[in-house]
Parts: sequence; C-alpha cells; structure tokens
Amino acid sequence: MNWKEAIQDYEHYLKIERGLSQNSVMNYILDVEKLIAFLQSNSLSNGPIDISKEIVQQFVYEIAKVVNPRSQARIISGLKSFFTYLVFEDYRKDNPTDLIESPKIGRKLPDTLSETEIDTLIKAIDLSKPQGERNRAILETLYGCGLRVSELINLKISDLFFEEDFIKVTGKGDKQRFVPIGNINKKYINIYKNEIRVHLPIQKGFEDILFLNRRGRQLTRAMIFTIIKQLAKAIHLEKNISPHTFRHSFATHLLEGGADLRAIQQMLGHESITTTEVYMHLDRTYLAEVMQKYHPRK
Repeated sequence: MNWKEAIQDYEHYLKIERGLSQNSVMNYILDVEKLIAFLQSNSLSNGPIDISKEIVQQFVYEIAKVVNPRSQARIISGLKSFFTYLVFEDYRKDNPTDLIESPKIGRKLPDTLSETEIDTLIKAIDLSKPQGERNRAILETLYGCGLRVSELINLKISDLFFEEDFIKVTGKGDKQRFVPIGNINKKYINIYKNEIRVHLPIQKGFEDILFLNRRGRQLTRAMIFTIIKQLAKAIHLEKNISPHTFRHSFATHLLEGGADLRAIQQMLGHESITTTEVYMHLDRTYLAEVMQKYHPRK
C-alpha cells in the first residue's frame, strides 16, 4: 500500500464510517500530507505501512520548530487517527505515534463581542445596496441562532419554520437539529427573502438555498469571512473576529442571561457538554453572582 492508496481508504473511512463533514475530512488528510511532504523533502521512501516511530518523531520534532503548540497538537492528533485506522484495518501491527505526546496547551477561550459591538457592526452595513439586506440577515442569523458558518451557507428556505419559531440546521456529520429563531431575526430574513432574493437570477440547483451571491449561487465560507472583516474594519474594531465569533457571542450572552447550559448545548449542536462548558470560563463576574444567589452558604 502506498500513501495515495492509504489516504483514499482513510478518506472513505472518515466520510462513510465516521460521518465527518468535508471540511473535517480535509483537515485530517492535510495532517497526513504534511508528513508525506516531510518524507519527500528528506528523500525518504518510507510508506504508510513501514514508516517507523523514529521517523514520525523526527517529523514532529521538525514541525515543532515552525508551528505553535496548538497547531502541533492538532497535527499529532490527526496522525494518531490515521495510524490508528491502519492498525484497525490490519495494515499495520503497531501505531508509530503511540509514544508521541502532544504539547501541553491551555484551553483557548473564544473571542466574543458585546451587544453594543454587534449592533455597531450591523449598523455599519450599507443598506442602499441589495447585498446590504442580505448581509444584515446573515449577521442576525449568525448571532441570533448561533450557527457555524458552514451551517449558515447551507441553510435552505425549506429549513425555515417561522410559524413554529424554529429553523432546521444541518451540522457536523449531517446531524440535524432545530434551533429557535426570534422575531427580529425572522423580520430581516423575510425582508431579504421577499424583497431582494426574489429579484436574483437564481441558478439551477440553488433554488432552495437561502443566502445567495449576486449571480444567484450559494455563498462561500470565504465570502462570509470577508463580509465580517470589512465591517470590522469599517468601525475600527480592534478585535480579530470571524463568523465563529458571533456563535461564541450567542452562547456567552445566553449564559450571562441565565440560560441553562444543557439548552445552550442543544442549540449549538455540541455532542459533548464539555465543549459547551468552555463558556463557563468567560464571565467570572456572572459565576460569582450565581454563587451568591443560589448557594445555601452564601
């Protein structure tokens, strides 16, 4: 088995058996391709079956010189997954990453925006242009429903259940969940859908996609990033923000408002409550207030 065959089999396993999204699959494959590039640059001919733990350790040592600990940990995790798969399928008898330890990294707290900052960003949208109404609806949906950017660009008109105050969201691994949607959010989506989108030259295959570009096709992740970066620049916002910042802000503001962590977990589509618990570290003032209010020995 050569590297190309191994990656093809591994990719099939990630998609079919683990049900990962295309983005997640590509990230796992990129980790393996970094190892392959290292072998090529050092004129090493080892394949996925006979590569030794010493060579893998040397690769990890070299990447540690050029990437931060978080990226290094991500690559090591990707390689561990790849070689675990090869062992599971009986291609190898051992996993060359077993003795490799990931660097110790602290849990990175997500960036958030205040309500004032979110309002200021939305007010900076130029509504005199057709895409202005679309962009306002996009930001309101990112913040109002806590969506991932991939969930936003794949949102369909048929996923909108406004009479029931819910939208259907397709998340990681094509897992679906229903997320509540508020009146403000519904208002701006309806303005865009009924007054702007109806005039677009919608291309075949995109008739049900909610947010479209000027050519009537689905928006890309990169376009959403660009929209947000341009707005941040326009209001001279110092924070480094992305679409995910609105998702973090959604969860943090709900928690600060007294929402139950389990409810936030369901709305975000987190499989594990521990993923959602990162928001518990964001506002220590809020935690102190909870302690004072609810503990019997306050």
